[in-house]
Amino acid sequence: MVEAVIFDMDGLMFDTERVWNDAWPDVLAKFGLTYREGLIEACRATAGSVMDERLAQFYSPDEVDVSLIRKELFSYVPTLLAKGIDKKPGLDEMLAYLDERGLPRAVASSSEPATIARNLRVAGVDAYFDDDAIVSSSQVARSKPAPDVFLLAAERIGARPSRTLVLEDSFNGIRAGRAAGFVTVMVPDREQPTKEILELADACCKDLFEVRDMLAAGSL
Repeated sequence: MVEAVIFDMDGLMFDTERVWNDAWPDVLAKFGLTYREGLIEACRATAGSVMDERLAQFYSPDEVDVSLIRKELFSYVPTLLAKGIDKKPGLDEMLAYLDERGLPRAVASSSEPATIARNLRVAGVDAYFDDDAIVSSSQVARSKPAPDVFLLAAERIGARPSRTLVLEDSFNGIRAGRAAGFVTVMVPDREQPTKEILELADACCKDLFEVRDMLAAGSL
């Protein structure tokens, strides 16, 4: 039975994946580059050295220092998100359900800590999370698909991976959750699950309402 819940943020809690996707052409143009097919999918939910490795598959050192692209992306997107964000269906109800039952929860995201905190505040859901329950991939050695960020989040809230639900919308997030033995559920956003992802995930739900109902029924 689930004793705690860890949320991914972009695409899972908030409709922000669209903003990240739309930002790529503008960011690349600053370096005289154009978008190359498959870049978004390769870099989704990554950060730090993992994102640099993915970027290097698309742009050579002769073209650009890929770490500069990453830094520009993570600087540019928060300025767009500051204009407002939409919550994903069922987020408020899911958080209220967990709060009523006193279940620990955390956010584990590839975004920077300040961006996570600001998004939670702008959306009016920051009161559901303690400060130390907000974890960024920038605080661990490896970003998703490695499980480091989820393991740190679980440690922060005193949760056991085998009894902790990880909610994700990305393939890399599902891979990360499964790698550390979390109860891992996909709520698709931009990507529909492949056969690989369906085999890795414990369940695939259409929205957070369905996740809440499964928790209430003891199905997770």
